[in-house]
Amino acid sequence: MYKTEELVFIDAQCRVSTVVPAHPSLSRNLSISVLVHLAEMIISKLPALLLTLGLTTARGSQFWSNTGTTAGWDTFTHEHEGTVQEVTNVVYKGSTALKMTQIYDPSYTGRYHSEAVKYNAYKKGDTGFYGFAFRLQEDWQFDPAQEFNLAQFIADFSDLNCGEDYMPSTMVWIVGNQLMTRVKYGDVCPTSNQKIKTFSNLKTVTAGEWHRVEIQANWQSDNTGYIKLWYDGEKVVEAYNLPTNVGDGRAFQFRVGLYANGWHDSGYKGTQGTRQVWYDQIASGSAFADADPAAWS
Repeated sequence: MYKTEELVFIDAQCRVSTVVPAHPSLSRNLSISVLVHLAEMIISKLPALLLTLGLTTARGSQFWSNTGTTAGWDTFTHEHEGTVQEVTNVVYKGSTALKMTQIYDPSYTGRYHSEAVKYNAYKKGDTGFYGFAFRLQEDWQFDPAQEFNLAQFIADFSDLNCGEDYMPSTMVWIVGNQLMTRVKYGDVCPTSNQKIKTFSNLKTVTAGEWHRVEIQANWQSDNTGYIKLWYDGEKVVEAYNLPTNVGDGRAFQFRVGLYANGWHDSGYKGTQGTRQVWYDQIASGSAFADADPAAWS
């Protein structure tokens, strides 16, 4: 006598059926067959599942990329005592990364940008993915909470003569240890017509380790736009049917780097007057894998 085993089969349409084998050896053979069948089915369904989640392992068309070097950028911003350096001792992938530093000066009244700049990152009507890896210094002071920008899309509107100059659209920043982002829409001029939708307290950011950010956006000035943002592989923003850009159709830059805007906008807080952020694997493309720092090299 032997114990009867009931085997479960799942077909390609995910329909479940069972069968009772006539002999133990047949049971073992069928068990192996079932495992192989399930593995093949899971692998075959994986791309569709990733696509449903808004992710994909497939590469599209990478518009541009940078492996943490000072080469290939259109320009840099390093105001006052700020610096942008290529380093080899702290990297996310490969052999290089960018180290952005800003230093507070109580006698200085200007802004605190230390950024790498890519021109013509998008214009109204475009759709794209944008990604980067970043790392805050190990002893980053989160408390008292203050605002520090990590990446932004920005364009020069000074030609409109309405009091606006360089205006950011979407930004990625932290307040204390909380990750934030936003979209800006409406009319550039008058500046009172500019509107902002903020996505707050998305995730808690930690210091001394690398994190990944990916953005997918359809840049529209009407309610047909959308924006998504991933943090360390988790989708934390997914907003549809909203404007994601101002009405003006000019091209925006993409900047990664430390902008200590809190020091300028709300005054210096805390006791950490030197701030450092590292960046690596910065890219843009037509598919998630083009911008995901973990997916390309």
